[in-house]
Amino acid sequence: MSHPLYIRLHANDDVLIAAQQLVPGTEIAAENVTVRDMIPPGHKIAAHELKAGDPVRRYNQIIGFAKADVAAGQHVHAHNLGMGEFERDYGIGQDVHELPKVANPATFMGYKRPNGKVGTRNYIAVISSVNCSATVTRAIASHFSREKLAAFPNVDGVIALPHPEGCGINTSGEGMEMLRRTMVGFAKHPNFAGVLFVGLGCEQNQIAPLIEMIGQHEPGMLEHVIMQVEGGTTAAIKKGIALVEGMLPKANQYRREEASVGNLIIGLNCGGSDGYSGITANPALGGASDLLVAHGATTVLSETPEIYGAEHLLTRRAAKPEIAQKLIDRIAWWKDYCARTGGELDNNPSVGNKAGGLTTILEKSLGAVAKGGTSSLNGVYRFAEPIDAKGFVFMDTPGYDPVSATGQAAGGAQIICFTTGRGSAFGCAGVPTIKLATNTMLYERMRDDMDVNCGDLITGTPMAEISQRIFDAIIRHASGEKVRSEILGYGNDEFLPWRISAVM
Repeated sequence: MSHPLYIRLHANDDVLIAAQQLVPGTEIAAENVTVRDMIPPGHKIAAHELKAGDPVRRYNQIIGFAKADVAAGQHVHAHNLGMGEFERDYGIGQDVHELPKVANPATFMGYKRPNGKVGTRNYIAVISSVNCSATVTRAIASHFSREKLAAFPNVDGVIALPHPEGCGINTSGEGMEMLRRTMVGFAKHPNFAGVLFVGLGCEQNQIAPLIEMIGQHEPGMLEHVIMQVEGGTTAAIKKGIALVEGMLPKANQYRREEASVGNLIIGLNCGGSDGYSGITANPALGGASDLLVAHGATTVLSETPEIYGAEHLLTRRAAKPEIAQKLIDRIAWWKDYCARTGGELDNNPSVGNKAGGLTTILEKSLGAVAKGGTSSLNGVYRFAEPIDAKGFVFMDTPGYDPVSATGQAAGGAQIICFTTGRGSAFGCAGVPTIKLATNTMLYERMRDDMDVNCGDLITGTPMAEISQRIFDAIIRHASGEKVRSEILGYGNDEFLPWRISAVM
């Protein structure tokens, strides 16, 4: 199939999407429209005349309101399209769609842990309790070079997880609760055979409560070192190295074994979105999400500020009214959070999103929710809460990629699928992050960073084929094949718990 000029997403839409660079005078005969402006790929063209104040639809949903009169064929973007208030029909539970389950679920090769969970990687993690122990944390992990780990071929590595938090905040506040939940989630994560906590000693985020919260753990595979107890930096590094050395033989005993895909929790994320995100990679990932759910797995949509304006599409799929109410309550929390901190939920898309063709948060959100497919919404979780439901669920996170992915991983995600249209180099610590390109031009230009191309949908590849391509990639990477961000060394600096507390 040749490359089309444009895309119409729904018969009721007021805009068309440029599938390539369009110049003034280009005739779109099937729509009886003549292009009047220079239209970059992924940007919107008025399908007919619009009057100032008219609602503008894409995906048959309102993405904003015309700020001025717009002629057919004109570029529709931030100069003539803006936000506005309108009623959303939450229609709780009206679109619940239970997918039939596959009789013989697919399998992958993973690491079966004593607690019944299955990992896609076999790391030892060194985690700071506080920013003050970050240097020691990095030093301990960096000691274990590839040469030093050669005797332990089944261990993927020793990774450092430092962060800028842990002190100067209320010990009983929401921020500390969230930080501890994140650290406990990583400590119990099946991708880590062993965990070493590194603390300073006098910080607010004490290690003892963390150990208590973790509870039962494989003997010898959950350790800690306190700098002030050991006698300072050098002594703590030496002690930490010795503790990790004690874990390596047991970690190396793990072997990949066949396990059902039903053991997987897959994070659905996006970053650097463009005008194609909601057309190609996001709905293709949504198709893969439906496949995963049918095979008994769990998929997790997140980034609450980037489903704002489209949350009604999720509440309509809620399996129970209380699940929908949890999502509505999280949206209300975000509105209050923004009011307290002087922000706005519609202060989005980013500069890069707009350059890629997205104009309002409504438009961005409508494309973002497509990652969640069509199956019922079976749960709503706070940031970093352990995910215990099967099927499609939602976790409340910011839209900022490192924080969002950290929350999903803390909740138990062993793989993250990450769509991008502008080009992201992100990788999550210890959790393989599969990069899905929304357009072929990006895939070819940043081939070193991309794992899967979804852009060939534009030139005729069926959506179902691309969804299967993503599903197959998940199986391969869950079974050990490295993703591009792992090969390039991303991850350690992307561990970023959500900071919401006042820093004192």
